[in-house]
Amino acid sequence: MGKKLVNPVLRGFHPDASILKVGLDYYMATSTFEWMPGIDIYHSRDLVNWRHVASPIQTCFQLDFKGNYNSGSLWAPHLSYSEGYFWLVVTDVKTNTAFKDTLNYLFVSKDITGDWGEPLFLHASGFDPAFFHDDDGKHYLVSMLYDHRLDYERFSGLVMQEFDWHKKELVGKRQRFFKGTDLGVCEGPQLVKKDGWYYLLAAAGGTGYSHAATVSRSKYLEGPYELSPWHPFLTTKDDPDNPLQKSGHACFIEVQADEWYIAHICSRPLQKRGNCPLGRETSLQKIVWENGWPHLANGSHHPDLYVEKPSIAKQIAQKMDFSETVRFTNQDLPASFKSLRMPINRPEISLTDCPGHLRLYGRQSISSLHEQTLLARRWQHFNFIAETEMVFQPANFQQMAGLVLFYDTDNWVYLHVSFDDNQEKKYIQLEENFQNKFHYASDRIYIEKETPLILRVEVTKEVAQFSFKYPEKQSFQLVGSKLRIDGLSDDAIKSGGKLAFTGEMVGICAQDMYDHKSHADFSYFSYLEKHREKE
Repeated sequence: MGKKLVNPVLRGFHPDASILKVGLDYYMATSTFEWMPGIDIYHSRDLVNWRHVASPIQTCFQLDFKGNYNSGSLWAPHLSYSEGYFWLVVTDVKTNTAFKDTLNYLFVSKDITGDWGEPLFLHASGFDPAFFHDDDGKHYLVSMLYDHRLDYERFSGLVMQEFDWHKKELVGKRQRFFKGTDLGVCEGPQLVKKDGWYYLLAAAGGTGYSHAATVSRSKYLEGPYELSPWHPFLTTKDDPDNPLQKSGHACFIEVQADEWYIAHICSRPLQKRGNCPLGRETSLQKIVWENGWPHLANGSHHPDLYVEKPSIAKQIAQKMDFSETVRFTNQDLPASFKSLRMPINRPEISLTDCPGHLRLYGRQSISSLHEQTLLARRWQHFNFIAETEMVFQPANFQQMAGLVLFYDTDNWVYLHVSFDDNQEKKYIQLEENFQNKFHYASDRIYIEKETPLILRVEVTKEVAQFSFKYPEKQSFQLVGSKLRIDGLSDDAIKSGGKLAFTGEMVGICAQDMYDHKSHADFSYFSYLEKHREKE
């Protein structure tokens, strides 16, 4: 069973966790960026095992991500509870130039699994805001201030403004209350009140290997805030051997009286300070309070892979395997499935048009920032096998469908079936795109026209091998050679000058760049951990 909690607790592409306790229930909300349904909320009774219970943003009528740039859209959420409602604050990031259009909205719901309704627009001034509900009944929106002026620093400090719950609007004057620290841009600010002090927990140092979290405090909400002697509060900048790199962006949670933890962001590189294909994940650390200041229970600012379990979880076994096999015989898709920029519930994605199958109707190309038909799930292991069975009858070369390793529209590896107009034959081929440099990674293999195909990819850390077979065959036929795929990561993409901080996905898709009428039918999709990784 193990006495220790093993980090991360949310594995693979679960960044910016906001953690909340309501009664005996714990909830965590994480970023989803350009993937829908938007914002994933998990539930736990023990802080060790987490179950997906909600994704509040389901439709384009709530928020529309079509055309948003890669790694834009839904950034760090903040989840809180007040006035008998769950409050979810999100940022829809539209642009990334000297200007930054960051549209901040509030969603509320009586029930965490219920209807979150329409968004309430708050402001467009900075990103990663959070609500603080003071014990006098007042509510405050806390956020960073972004400055587009060329002769000013982009980060212009933290601001707060009162929110009137009854009027459903920000009221009074926006007040700048914190300038930041020596670690630079201050993001994801969150306030906690304890023993008469206001504690400000914020992310700093960017999103890479210099990432960190800081703590400051004040007797007054509006400040001035003094910096903790435990500074930085959390980082691995000076600890390159730590398995939980890029640690920072954090959120406090009180389990019992005098028992506190933080949920925080982290990444696990394949090699020291190397690429992190699983993206940014969520871990937990125990903290203690000393002379009125919080710090990690291990006495340092470095996170631990193994952490003392919370008192409520001493006898709880931790789930470590997130394999799943989905057979498309139900009326709903699993919560693990995400759709790119578009709602998952739409006519192009059907579980009823071909009973026992998931039918995907091809739309725009795999490079489109608008309307793609692509469903995928997170990588949660460094070593896994993904497999699907597909029936697809393309009529021309502009119709494609298959199995894809996908980071964003500029970075993917795609095992697809299409049609050779000259040979008048169906074929399978592997194409890869790293930073918009396209090339074929295999020859064309001509295949039988009417027969279903089983498509497979086997990932072993930085290497992937694609293959296929006919259902009646025993063995798989390799497609191309083993490929280096660690370029599908934040780190590799950033090295090319692009913004990137989501995570790797594996999934199925269909394109029809002719008349949007062709379709592919999938009978199952499986994602299986290949072998137990050494923790």
